[in-house]
Amino acid sequence: MASPTSLLKRLLLGRPFRSDHMQHTLLPKRIALPIFASDALSSVAYAPGEILLTLSVAGAAAYAYSPWVALAVVVVMLTVVASYRQNVHAYPSGGGDYEVATVNLGPKAGLGVASALLVDYVLTVAVSISSGVDSLGDAIPLIGQHKVVSAVLLIAILAALNLRGLKESGLLFAIPTYLFMFAIVGLVGWGMFRILVLGEDLQASSADLTILPEHGMSVATSFAFAFLLVRAFSSGCAALTGVEAISNGVPAFKSPKSRNAATTLLLLGTISIAMMLGIVALSLMTNLQYVENPAEQIVGAGPNYKQPTVIAQLAEAVFNHFPPGFYLVIGVTALILVLAANTAFNGFPVLGSILAQDRYLPRQLHTRGDRLAFSNGIMFLAAFAAVLVIAFQAQTTRLIQLYIVGVFVSFTLSQIGMLRHWNRLLRTERDPLARRRMNRSKAINGFGAVMTGFVLILVLLTKFTHGAWISLAAMAVIYAVMVAIRKHYDTVARELVPSEERPVLPARNHAVVLVSKVHLPTMRALAYAKATRPDTLTALTVNVDTADTRAIQAEWERRGISVPLTVVDSPYREISRPIIDYVKSLRRSSPRDVVTVFIPEYVVGRWWEHLLHNQSALRIKGRLLYEAGVMVVSVPWQLDSTSTTNLDRLDRSLARTPARGPRPGEDGYVSTHD
Repeated sequence: MASPTSLLKRLLLGRPFRSDHMQHTLLPKRIALPIFASDALSSVAYAPGEILLTLSVAGAAAYAYSPWVALAVVVVMLTVVASYRQNVHAYPSGGGDYEVATVNLGPKAGLGVASALLVDYVLTVAVSISSGVDSLGDAIPLIGQHKVVSAVLLIAILAALNLRGLKESGLLFAIPTYLFMFAIVGLVGWGMFRILVLGEDLQASSADLTILPEHGMSVATSFAFAFLLVRAFSSGCAALTGVEAISNGVPAFKSPKSRNAATTLLLLGTISIAMMLGIVALSLMTNLQYVENPAEQIVGAGPNYKQPTVIAQLAEAVFNHFPPGFYLVIGVTALILVLAANTAFNGFPVLGSILAQDRYLPRQLHTRGDRLAFSNGIMFLAAFAAVLVIAFQAQTTRLIQLYIVGVFVSFTLSQIGMLRHWNRLLRTERDPLARRRMNRSKAINGFGAVMTGFVLILVLLTKFTHGAWISLAAMAVIYAVMVAIRKHYDTVARELVPSEERPVLPARNHAVVLVSKVHLPTMRALAYAKATRPDTLTALTVNVDTADTRAIQAEWERRGISVPLTVVDSPYREISRPIIDYVKSLRRSSPRDVVTVFIPEYVVGRWWEHLLHNQSALRIKGRLLYEAGVMVVSVPWQLDSTSTTNLDRLDRSLARTPARGPRPGEDGYVSTHD
């Protein structure tokens, strides 16, 4: 009979997969698109709003520049998509930007890219979930009133879905993602049809509001407004986040992997660009206004004014006579914003696994769980994102300022790395056709490096004081932590390398059997110690109670046990220290001697039984582990209660969890349970 926790786990995650099931988890393009592209596709739900919001600082007249800002973002997106199509063909192993930078620019650059991507993935979850909660709050006031709790619950649900496995979560996310595409295309298409063909005058709900520029800024102040355009452009570049996820997920595609990944990238870029330009154009046609500070910029708004999102205002205007259309757009937009975090849930664990394999992160991140997903990485990401959501109160406007710094760091270093990649190949390639292909790819990556580097500089200039410095600080901390982890693993590896010299055998082996009572576990430990044929054999007990010690000595003599019983006094009733001191004294005269300490233990069968016994043996074992030349041997004695233990369930439990030491008991030194 399975335990309740096991049943709950199987209900939530499903049955475990065998390792040879891995090939069945590979993704066709129709499933890979919603899995890896949901972040970039969902960006059209808030990137146009970020452009309008930033331009609003100069007043409503500045909205006329939004199409040009959007076109500039589109140019960068086309460049990045074209560049990453070269990446997935050149490096299909799944390392993505980290592998490109490490191979071509060195480990330090690779580690810089990795730290930037890890920060970006955490921010992707936090921003996507917070933005999704904002959209849901437009339709469901209760969610809007409890944004932080709702966001954390959504992160937990998304993590649980991803723990079921890549393909299974992809099937769940495919329908909402395609519905979102259909809804946005339908929104833009129907809205433009009503305006351009039917001649209707569609106006957004904010069209009649009076917008004031902040601090007297206007289009007329050329230098300040130019800087504002740059800031709007950098905010709109949030639409590029998630493009790199496909290069990290190439191994998850069905064969031919590189070609399928490149095709998916092209689809991603085409769909995102079409939707983004459509939303910006429709916003202008409906005179939509979206401001950075509603309480100060909107005349008569008041401190409690709730500004609807850009998508909500457009849906209300376009479907003003068809409420189901409005609720469909709002619902699927909120859903895709939540599911956009799934891109990070697929990218972060894979990158974490690669970094763990390279010994930059804990090795636990390299292992797969029951469903062949990188479970530890998924849970790490969920925990970090939840902390970020709580810290920033699920406010998208505050979180977005931390965003895109990391992704453009990885974009830029990756493209520079690809330039070196093509230069290296061109030095040895002699085929004219191949050289022509390489030069074309080099030109694409070179243009990409210039564009993404330029955007990175703009983002740092315009967003540094608004919160981008937090992202840079987090990258620096993660970089330092990964360096420290690698240093630790390297140090341990060096210490464990066997020397060429033949190992020196110990001069003598001193056996010590710990005695708490004269009972069956003790007798078995004595017999086993004798069987090892040590040079000396001593039974050791600690005198913390004179009456108990005399009873042990009397029973020892009555049974005529040939092994001498040594009693060490403990005037302060401490058990561990006298034993440690005695063991040290045995080795003091000859460092080549070893001491083997035999600890009798009994095994209990019920989980609650170990609570009834003391913890002395666990402390002794833990302390002896730090003594050089000391071996610790546990000699178990199974009690009758162990006969009811479900060993099959125990085997399954031990296979899923880290091994742990036996637990202390009262009449022996240690007891264990199932």
